[in-house]
Amino acid sequence: MLNRTVVTNELYDYLFEVSLHEPSVLKRLRDQTAKMPDAEMQVPAEQGQFLSFLVRLIGAKKTLEVGVFTGYSALWTALALPPDGRMIACDVSEEWTSIARRYWEEAGVADKIDLRLGPATETLARLCEEGHTCTFDFVFLDGDKVNYLEYYERAVQLARPGGLIAVDNVFRSGDVLVPSVQEAGTVVIRKLNQIIRDDRRVFSCMLPVADGLTLAIKQG
Repeated sequence: MLNRTVVTNELYDYLFEVSLHEPSVLKRLRDQTAKMPDAEMQVPAEQGQFLSFLVRLIGAKKTLEVGVFTGYSALWTALALPPDGRMIACDVSEEWTSIARRYWEEAGVADKIDLRLGPATETLARLCEEGHTCTFDFVFLDGDKVNYLEYYERAVQLARPGGLIAVDNVFRSGDVLVPSVQEAGTVVIRKLNQIIRDDRRVFSCMLPVADGLTLAIKQG
């Protein structure tokens, strides 16, 4: 019999109590975002901390994020970078990222983050043209799902050998298991999950973190 622990609300609260190391600036950003109509787009606190843990674990100095929203996950990442670390962050919303900028400034990491507004498909293409291929230590994909196939392909190009790619929302709230759900983003995620599984350029692992998180190491 498989031993799987069901994460109840009480156990989730326990996780927060004994595991979360969330600086006050991050908590205030999370609390502000929670009041917004699109609050579900923000990664949960334990996932943000996990991303920060991964950045520290691999000693990342150059990172890329697709899909910033109000900047919570980017702030977790930037705080984990060394003083000379840098991040390129991609989003389309001046409104959402104006909130992000305020908290990045307050946390003292604004100089580490190069925010590029515009369609991420175009931004990633330009990064490849500018010579950034095979240079990123860590890439986090959390943008619009309909473009995930292109985002992933660019991520593989841009990550260095041994670099880590993290792909968020690979469960789509369980809709990946429901064939009748033909929403465009879910259809793309189903296809991408199969592609990553069979992609010999990476070694991957799908984790039941938040709404599903796939980690992929680019092979040398």
